[in-house]
Amino acid sequence: MITPMSRSPRLVLIVAFPDVQALDVTGPGEVFSLADRIAGDAYLVVLAAGDGAPITTSSGFRLTPDRALRRRPGAIDTLIVAGGLGVMEAEHDERLVGWICGAAKRSRRVASVCTGAFLLARAGLLDGRRATTHWASCQELAARYPQVEVDPDPIYVRDGNVYTSAGVTAGIDLALALVEEDLGRRVALEVARGLVLFIRRPGGQAQFSAGLAGQSAQRPSLRELQEWVADHLDEDLSVCALAERAFMSPRNFARVFVREVGMTPAAYVESLRVERARVLLETTDLQLQEIVHRCGFGTVETLRRSFARRLRVSPAEYRSRFHPPTAEAADVIPIRRATS
Repeated sequence: MITPMSRSPRLVLIVAFPDVQALDVTGPGEVFSLADRIAGDAYLVVLAAGDGAPITTSSGFRLTPDRALRRRPGAIDTLIVAGGLGVMEAEHDERLVGWICGAAKRSRRVASVCTGAFLLARAGLLDGRRATTHWASCQELAARYPQVEVDPDPIYVRDGNVYTSAGVTAGIDLALALVEEDLGRRVALEVARGLVLFIRRPGGQAQFSAGLAGQSAQRPSLRELQEWVADHLDEDLSVCALAERAFMSPRNFARVFVREVGMTPAAYVESLRVERARVLLETTDLQLQEIVHRCGFGTVETLRRSFARRLRVSPAEYRSRFHPPTAEAADVIPIRRATS
């Protein structure tokens, strides 16, 4: 049982606009609302948009805001800017951008979900900061706002009091992290269980599988080779060995692979090996030498160099961040049902 809070609830203000991604709004909203029911008077969740009239989401259904943007915001605990298909048009709404800028000054912390990062960048709130957004929009964010250090890999990023998350459901992970900051891990775990989430994913985990980072080749022989590589990471996966398996010359194989997959064979193999090593570090207590053997790195030093290059951390640091202690993994809390 969580002891109810004695202080007034924290104001969580979610900003939306026409053609917003519905889950960018409702996902974090559900997290904070359930945390409020569990902890008691923890949060007040408010939706703000336009002139207060209902807005249509990119899914086609309508959301009714609690307040209009013309109202000058008071003190805000957490300002969250959603993303979605309408964000590019919203960037040109000077009233909206100005309102976000003013509201940010009155907020303890500011966050964006998915492409909501474009609105934070437009308001100058990401200048000189590290940030992320939906993987498909990272390149555009970096090109249009070069003063922002865009990191395409993490699920969410914190830089000072500004938080940005990756695409859509990553906003739920970010909201859970914010709840954990405020109310502790036990409440965050209870919220995750109540929403039937597998686990709160740490922010430094990759947005998507390394296997999806490369394109699927058009040639059936190369697609079959990609599938085979993923199941044989501990074997010889040099260009010569792969070319022989694809019945091609090494030079032609390397050229065709880059054209169809979007990266060199070596980079593709390394990405899969790093991903497999990540999973083993997160989910097992295997020694590094055994992980090296299973993933085909050859030496521990090669594993360390690959992690430093791709994840900017050592294998040991990665494990310390993302491999939960047994005691925490077994920390099961019965959810307290709200009474009607």
